[in-house]
Amino acid sequence: MKTGQGKIAEILLDGSMRIECSPDLIPSPGQYLHAHKPASDLSLPVSLFQMDSSPNGFRSAPPTPLDWHPGDLINLRGPLGHGFHIPSSAKKIALIALDESIARLYGLISLSLKQNREVVLVCDSTSQDLPEAVEVQPLQALSDVLKWADYLAIDIARQNLNQLKEKFGEQQPTINKIEAQILIHTSMPCGGIAECGVCALTLNHEWKMICKEGPVFNFLSLWERGRGEG
Repeated sequence: MKTGQGKIAEILLDGSMRIECSPDLIPSPGQYLHAHKPASDLSLPVSLFQMDSSPNGFRSAPPTPLDWHPGDLINLRGPLGHGFHIPSSAKKIALIALDESIARLYGLISLSLKQNREVVLVCDSTSQDLPEAVEVQPLQALSDVLKWADYLAIDIARQNLNQLKEKFGEQQPTINKIEAQILIHTSMPCGGIAECGVCALTLNHEWKMICKEGPVFNFLSLWERGRGEG
């Protein structure tokens, strides 16, 4: 884990940011950075997830704090947490956004395409800047996509975990044969330093800190241990 300073180079129309920083501060897809702007209106650090990277920085997933502007310097700490890991054997990648945003999964698109993998994005939101090679399917097509894929990357907010049984319950026999990971996003104010418990998740009577033991979890382990909410 590193600390350093970054610079906001650009704020895009979708609320994402282009941040210039040292290469060793760039998080991999699913990991995050803790960011704080000196003299900001926000007293707590902001968690920044990667959408894509470049040699001199990365594009962070929205939203951008209202008092952050191009040219601002921000203090960075990370990369933090566990990110996604696509098995080398996986050739058919399904990215499943159960909430409105696909941003935290976006970094897996260019990574997969560079490795000549096929990519299907499953969501009910739209994006104007997807590569032509990416197929987009609605969530109602999930069962067909699961039969096709050999790796799943899922994104969901902690407060919506009760949707998992509804979305995947009937598909469990199919999912048992697929490598699958899930990013649970929520507020992570301490970034694993203080174990403050704000991001704690109860799984089968065990506490899991999303900031440290996630935010990406093995989906089947989560499923088998039973869903809980902290």
